[in-house]
Amino acid sequence: MNWEIIKMAFESLMAKKTRTFLSMLGIIIGVATVIAVFAVGQGAQESVNSQFQNLSANSVLIMPNRGRGFTSSSKLKTADAQLLLSADHIASATGAIQGNATVSYGSTDKSYSVVGVDQNFISISNLTVAQGRGIETDDIDNKTTVAVIGATVVADLFTDGQNPLGSEITVGGKKLEVSGSLKKLGSRVGMISVDSAVIIPSTTAEKSILGSRGQVMITTTVDNVDNTGLATSSITAILREEHKLKSTQENDFQIMDAGSMVTAAQESAKTMTALLTAIAAITLLVSGIGIMNVMFVTVAERTKEIGIAKAIGGKQSDILSQFLLESVILSMVGGIIGMIIGQGAIPLISYFNLISMASSWTGPIIGFTFSVLVGIFFGFYPAWQASRLDPVDALRSE
Repeated sequence: MNWEIIKMAFESLMAKKTRTFLSMLGIIIGVATVIAVFAVGQGAQESVNSQFQNLSANSVLIMPNRGRGFTSSSKLKTADAQLLLSADHIASATGAIQGNATVSYGSTDKSYSVVGVDQNFISISNLTVAQGRGIETDDIDNKTTVAVIGATVVADLFTDGQNPLGSEITVGGKKLEVSGSLKKLGSRVGMISVDSAVIIPSTTAEKSILGSRGQVMITTTVDNVDNTGLATSSITAILREEHKLKSTQENDFQIMDAGSMVTAAQESAKTMTALLTAIAAITLLVSGIGIMNVMFVTVAERTKEIGIAKAIGGKQSDILSQFLLESVILSMVGGIIGMIIGQGAIPLISYFNLISMASSWTGPIIGFTFSVLVGIFFGFYPAWQASRLDPVDALRSE
C-alpha cells in the first residue's frame, strides 16, 4: 500500500465531513461506553476490596434476619457477642449497633454514621487510635457519654486544626465528650465507613441515641478458616437457644463468612461488567453496520471514479485497499476520539462522586481494538465489491 492510496483515502473522507463524522459517531459512543463499563467494573472491584480488606478471611458476621424488612423482628443484640465466645472454634467476638444521627460542634451540623461498640471492636477491626483512647470496658458498664471519632469527622468539625480531645460534641441531641480519634483508614470495615463515623459505647447507643433504630452486627473470628462450618453451626445453636426460638421458627439472624461475601460481591461485579460490556459491544456492532452502509453509498457515488481508475491501470488490490482503508480510518479515528472522551469522563464522574469508577487500561485497549476490527470486518465487503466493478460498466454509470 503506497502513500498515494493513503492520501486519496483521507481526501475522500474529508470531502464529506458531515457524513464522515456521523459514521464515526457510533464508534465514538461505543468505545467511550466500553471504557466507562470497564471503569465501573474496576471501581466495583476496588470498592469490594476496600469494604472487606479490614476483615480477615476467617471473619464471620452475624446480622438480623430482615426477611420481612423489619430489624425489630430480630432479637439479636450487641450483648450476644459475649455469648458467642463460648461457641466452638470462636477466637474473638465483638458487637456493634449502627445508625445515622446529626452531629453538631460549634456552628457545624452534619449527619454521620453512629456506631455503638464494645471494648473489643477497635482491636478486632484492626483500627488504630491516633489520639486519646478507644472504647473501654468501663464505658460499656457505666454507659459513659464519650465518643471516638473518625478522621473525616475530625476534619469536618474541627476546621481550625484544634485538638478534638476533651471537646464536647452533640450526637443525636445528646452531648458527648471526645475521648479519642482514629487514624485515617480510607476504606470500610464491613458495612461501616469508619472515617465518617462517631464510635460510642454500645450501651450508650442503645439507651440514649439509636435505640431500636440501629442495625446490629456481630463480628467473630474463627480460630482456623477450615473450621468456619463448625463455628457457624455452633453460633446458630447458641443464638437460637438465647432467642428462645422454637424448632418450627426460622432464624431471626443471618450468618455470613467474609470469604463467601467477598467472592459473591466480586462475582456480582464481574457479572455486571460482562453485561455492560455486551451492551457496549452491540453498540459497536450497530455502528459497524452504519459504516458498511455508508461505504456502500460511497461506492455507488464513486462508481465512475472507480471505472476511470481501472481504465488507467488501477489494480483490484489498489481499489480494495483504498476503500478498506477509508473504513479503517473511520473506525480508528472514532476509536481514538472515543478513548479520549471515555478516559476524560472518568475523573469528572469521580469528582462529582456520581458512581464508583477507576481507570483501567483494559477498557481503552479492548475498545480501540474492537473498533478497528469492526472497521475491517464491515468495510471489507463494500471495498471488495468496489474492486470487482467492471470498468466499462463503471464508466457508463451516472
